[in-house]
Amino acid sequence: MIPHIYKSPEEVARAVAERAFVQPSQEGWVHIALSGGSTPRLLFQLLADEPLRSAVRWERVHLYWVDERCVPPTDPESNYGMTKETLLDHVPIPEDQVHRIKGEADPEREAKDYTWLVGAELPFDGQYPVFDVVLLGLGEDGHTSSIFPHEPELLTTEQSYAVGTSPKGQKRIAMTGPTILAAKTLLFHVTGASKTPALQAILNNTPEAEGYPAAYIAHHRPDALLYTDLEL
Repeated sequence: MIPHIYKSPEEVARAVAERAFVQPSQEGWVHIALSGGSTPRLLFQLLADEPLRSAVRWERVHLYWVDERCVPPTDPESNYGMTKETLLDHVPIPEDQVHRIKGEADPEREAKDYTWLVGAELPFDGQYPVFDVVLLGLGEDGHTSSIFPHEPELLTTEQSYAVGTSPKGQKRIAMTGPTILAAKTLLFHVTGASKTPALQAILNNTPEAEGYPAAYIAHHRPDALLYTDLEL
């Protein structure tokens, strides 16, 4: 990974906004896959406010999700619901350019349907759809997307999206390894001191990182960008 280190979570989020939204949208159409969890909330809030709100060419942006919890969009755990509340309700993005994962649907069916959707919307590298930007997070256990250490098969399965299960048993729909790796720009957005041990293990290629899905992605995409405020 190529690290970009900032002094605060807000500085990190602003830099991610510039690199993932502002710059690409000024150049033309851009297809961005968003992650959920707590880290992107600040990013979305900044994008919803000036000056970033006006700096993004929203009419050129298509939004997708890296992963989604299998809950309705009104559920507090919904990644789409959080994005809608903090970002989508406040920016002029055309409704038909927002492509949510239907967390309330049958998980296996929706994973296949979303695989079909991204396949219809995006160009292919020969086998997998190619996003312009994929924004990834990092869990304390080394997971990314909703690929957890106990389900390494999701790193290599051919389907672009598949059903994963969190350690607590919650079903999730996740972008799989090959599609993550096919992205033009792969960006890890990592803040929060509790993630320091996992991030350091990945960067230092220690034995602890061997089972981390995020380490697998970082190893196979050494050009992946890391935006963080953590001590490395």
